[in-house]
Amino acid sequence: MSEKLLESRPWLKYFMPFLTWLPNVTKQSLKQDIMAAITGAIVVLPQGVAFAAIAGMPPQYGLFTAMVPAIIAAFWGSSFHLVSGPTTAASIMLAAFLSTLAEPASADYVTLALTITFMVGVVQVTMGIFKLGALVNFISHSVIVGFTAGAGILIGFKQIKNFFALPIPRGSHPHEIAHYFFTHTSEINWYAFAVGISTLLAGIIVKKWFKKIPYMIAAMVAGSVVGVILNQMFGGAEVTALKTVGKLTEWYPPLSSPDFSFETFQTLAPAVLAITFLALTEAVAIAKSIAVKSGQKLDGNQEFIGQGLSNLVGSFFSAYVATGSFNRSGVNYEAGAKSPIAAAVAGVLLIFILFAVAPLAAYLPVPSMAAILFLVAYGIIDIHHMKIITKTSKGEAGVLFLTFFCTLFLHLDQAIIIGVIASFIFYLLHTSKPNVSVRTINQHDERRKFTELDSDNPKECPQVKFIRVDGSLFFGALGNIEDKFDEFANKCPTQKHLALLAQSINFIDVAGSEFLVKLAETKKAEGGDLYIYKAKPKFMRPLVSGDHLHHIGEDHFYDSKGDIIRDLIPKMDLEICKTCTKRIFNECEGLPKP
Repeated sequence: MSEKLLESRPWLKYFMPFLTWLPNVTKQSLKQDIMAAITGAIVVLPQGVAFAAIAGMPPQYGLFTAMVPAIIAAFWGSSFHLVSGPTTAASIMLAAFLSTLAEPASADYVTLALTITFMVGVVQVTMGIFKLGALVNFISHSVIVGFTAGAGILIGFKQIKNFFALPIPRGSHPHEIAHYFFTHTSEINWYAFAVGISTLLAGIIVKKWFKKIPYMIAAMVAGSVVGVILNQMFGGAEVTALKTVGKLTEWYPPLSSPDFSFETFQTLAPAVLAITFLALTEAVAIAKSIAVKSGQKLDGNQEFIGQGLSNLVGSFFSAYVATGSFNRSGVNYEAGAKSPIAAAVAGVLLIFILFAVAPLAAYLPVPSMAAILFLVAYGIIDIHHMKIITKTSKGEAGVLFLTFFCTLFLHLDQAIIIGVIASFIFYLLHTSKPNVSVRTINQHDERRKFTELDSDNPKECPQVKFIRVDGSLFFGALGNIEDKFDEFANKCPTQKHLALLAQSINFIDVAGSEFLVKLAETKKAEGGDLYIYKAKPKFMRPLVSGDHLHHIGEDHFYDSKGDIIRDLIPKMDLEICKTCTKRIFNECEGLPKP
């Protein structure tokens, strides 16, 4: 039915993309999706509470964010396995910006969080509609690794107050938290510490040796049990001063409303772009990594629309900024999910699971929650990739650590922007110095291919210079390219002819086109000419549209090196040929010999 509908109305797939995969759902695949959904709903339970704590939201809001947004993103996104919901990066970005505007977990704070979620959703949908999916590629992997590492450190420092029950002032920077801690160790609540360390050890042990058990749930249970025992042994919460998260008063996402006032929009606008890009980068990167395993073809722009709608709709159902979750998406795929139904069903199941466990939050000590966040913080610091980036590229390592330190000492939205700018600068510095090398004919090869001029192939024609450029001919690179060309020309003034091997040039702009025209005119003035070998369509387009071809010569573009050489031979200076003993080309045999 849906297939026929799409055939008659193909535009429907943009509004109801689920029609493209829904007909393929079978009884067997549905069964696998439901089993995967049960696993996913259980996994998100402790994570949702933890991420809400990071975001400065009441604990149930982390779980609400894993409900409606997960369902919307599943049906309107592109990936079969991506699961949307609360994440560490989005949560800490939200808290970093909103904590300066309102008291965390207060009614005003929640309203601002819902409003920024609505704004992020609108921007994401707009980007998807206008097919701006490629923009997220400008946030490099090094920026993400540096940001998440810094975010992990921040999460850890901010939970020290809860882990040790110390009254550290809100909004303190890491160095201020460290100073306060070491100067107030006498004020540590050792009951709180006992609960926190019990939770931490339980989480580590279960994660390492009992991998089939959800380690966060096990750790929470352990911390809650220790808290109850301590209260029983030492006279209750009045003595131990152990605070708990408190009973979750709501188990389903109530209707909510963002603040649509212009003043609020104006206040939140600076953070929207940074959160949008970070959320989309997370979602697209996770979807791509799983698609490589599953063999699915993704539509990045549709994924933008799905993520945007999930936030836009979610803001009216008590959800804060949602994006793709690496852990839950990975669990979803490994659990055997076959379609987006798994993520959607997990969102529905979570409502019923929350109904059952909501009262139990009254027994979850705050130090235990802090210990869980320590585990989360450690988990997002990607030491493995930090080592690889540091070893592989000094420039990328510089971007990574710049983003890392900016995350620690500046606002998080500023850290992302600085990281992106640093990536741009590194990219421009890299692309502005393309490899420019002299090539010659490989006389040891039967097909006489072009090869680099070196000790194995030391001979080149005294009248023709073959140069290969591995990069793009654009304004930023022309200075370095011109210097190289001048250097080669000065070394051998008799090489009046120049053959540009263009097979590795992917892009050429107006400045690059004018450079080629100038180069051709210079060579002609010297008594030689410019020849271009294996130019790609993207190379040719600006030359054609800018009317530059006739300056270079339409017959000076070749797909065969044999044709270049045959056209060059008649233009050779025979006096130079008489003194040449190299005989680089087979065609040289017909020229005067020394």
